[in-house]
Amino acid sequence: MEGMFLITLVIVLAALAFDLINGFHDTANAIATSVSTKALKPRHAIILAAIMNFVGAVSFTGVAKTITKDIVDPFSLNHGELVILAALLSAIAWNLITWYFGIPSSSSHALIGSIAGAAIASAGFSALEYGGFTKIIIGLLVSPVLAFIVGYTIYSLFKIFLKNLNLATTNRRFRMLQIGTAALQSYTHGTNDAQKSMGIITMALIAGGFQTTDDVQLWVQVSCAIAMAIGTSIGGWKIIKTVGGKIMKIKPVNGVAADLSSVIIIFGATFIHLPVSTTHVISSSILGVGTAHRVKGVKWDTAQRMIITWVITLPISATIAALLFYVLNFIL
Repeated sequence: MEGMFLITLVIVLAALAFDLINGFHDTANAIATSVSTKALKPRHAIILAAIMNFVGAVSFTGVAKTITKDIVDPFSLNHGELVILAALLSAIAWNLITWYFGIPSSSSHALIGSIAGAAIASAGFSALEYGGFTKIIIGLLVSPVLAFIVGYTIYSLFKIFLKNLNLATTNRRFRMLQIGTAALQSYTHGTNDAQKSMGIITMALIAGGFQTTDDVQLWVQVSCAIAMAIGTSIGGWKIIKTVGGKIMKIKPVNGVAADLSSVIIIFGATFIHLPVSTTHVISSSILGVGTAHRVKGVKWDTAQRMIITWVITLPISATIAALLFYVLNFIL
């Protein structure tokens, strides 16, 4: 039992480390547009994002329960603790690699792919809960498409309603609005992304025999929220630069449209307990807005690079996790 406790403790610490890394890896996306348009100074944007991420993280638990039970069954998973540890280490490794190169890849894809890969290595493909796993994958694929469509639609409506207004005055007003939309976007990020680590810790507690239900304990919720807030305060400047300027030149009107689009999609997913990639949603919203504004203004080479990373994240993270599982199983 002592050995199981130590492994569970390591998993909890690794999950909090994942949340911290997620904070500076993915939260950068939530404030990128407001920083790039100078609606907020970088330091103020990070403080705002950290606070709103914390508030969002302690507001819901539905996504955490989905992560806990819909990819694999934690109550019957072979070598459950090793599977979870391998998955976390794999997701952390991929997050750090993509952060280093400034690529806005998906922490959600990395984590979900890693759980699946490690579980398959442990017990074969039968370890997957195909109903829940398919639902999650569909959500991950459909949400960026919806974000693109909503971003395109909102900005198209903005163009219709704002066509006769003074550009300078409009930009000043929308720069003020961006403070609110940045706060909303950070809040919705917390409601979805922070819960993924909560789900992982809950899986570990079940697999280790320390919990018999899929309920998320309060200490798990608060500790994950704090870890993400700390990670947010560190900031992810490379990714801010990519999302905030290398996809398209963002003006306040563009930024508000992109932020609102992201908020609608992410919070909608949280409401139905579905984990989505906030990175994909935010980037796709910006692409949708950019396409509605001026197709030639979108830097499609950056978009192509991001899409390739999105596609390869699931299989690469699954492979890394499987290899890590074999190594951990051999060592431990």
